[in-house]
Amino acid sequence: MTREIEIGGRKIGDGHPTYLVAEIGINHNGDIEMAKQMIEAAIHAGVDAVKFQKRTPELCVPPEQRSQMRDTPWGYITYLEYRHKVEFGRAEYDEIDRFCRTHGIAWFASAWDEPSVDFLEQYQPACHKIPSASLTDHALLRHIRATGRPAILSTGMSTMEQICAAVDVLGTDNLLITHATSTYPCDPDELNLRMIQTLRDNFPCPIGYSGHEVGLIPSVVAVALGASLIERHITLDRALWGGDQAASVEPGGFERLVKYTRVTEQSLGDGVKQVYASEQPSLKKLRRVQN
Repeated sequence: MTREIEIGGRKIGDGHPTYLVAEIGINHNGDIEMAKQMIEAAIHAGVDAVKFQKRTPELCVPPEQRSQMRDTPWGYITYLEYRHKVEFGRAEYDEIDRFCRTHGIAWFASAWDEPSVDFLEQYQPACHKIPSASLTDHALLRHIRATGRPAILSTGMSTMEQICAAVDVLGTDNLLITHATSTYPCDPDELNLRMIQTLRDNFPCPIGYSGHEVGLIPSVVAVALGASLIERHITLDRALWGGDQAASVEPGGFERLVKYTRVTEQSLGDGVKQVYASEQPSLKKLRRVQN
């Protein structure tokens, strides 16, 4: 079985290096300069792509939540007003696209509604990400599939039956599925990393991991368990305001994540036992009985 997909000119799947995504999401808090600093930090760390989120607030915020009041850096405002404050528009995405192309890094975004897919299409993104919250929105899945671009399906908050139904809509061609638990941050006992193998057993496409834990160890373990893509939120400072910051990784941590991932890939080997040339001096010195 060939598990392979191509995103941003990189092949992803078994036998290929792990594709590392730094999700900026809305950690920029509506500040394009902060977003560019995070892109630069991701590039310095050595990731393959950065990711944002794109919503149409009037479509994505349920009516009963729109007028709820919230303390924010912009004052005590409604939740709908807050969603608009952290939403980038045409000017900001023009700059993101220019900046990423200038620096040679792929970018894409989670599209939470059909107009957001259409908005992102003008930039010819490397792929479209389907957020866990939208896994059951089959109309959105069909709209994304109609673009012809690779799709990444995140599976937090979902049952296996819902995942199977979503994959039936999308098909497995040009699809990558990421295991996720949508708790920010997520306790280790709910990460359930063995789901990576469960997804590999059930679907003939690359499987990745979108992590929301504190720390790096589970994400590196996910690589050893067969994850072809690792996605983690990036932030300049985990103490910044915002719901995703506590589950994010600061620039120095992302550098370590990239390093640990590459070391893990080297360490896995091919599973065939052999005596390495580097062992020969020890063999001659230490082994007393030869068979």
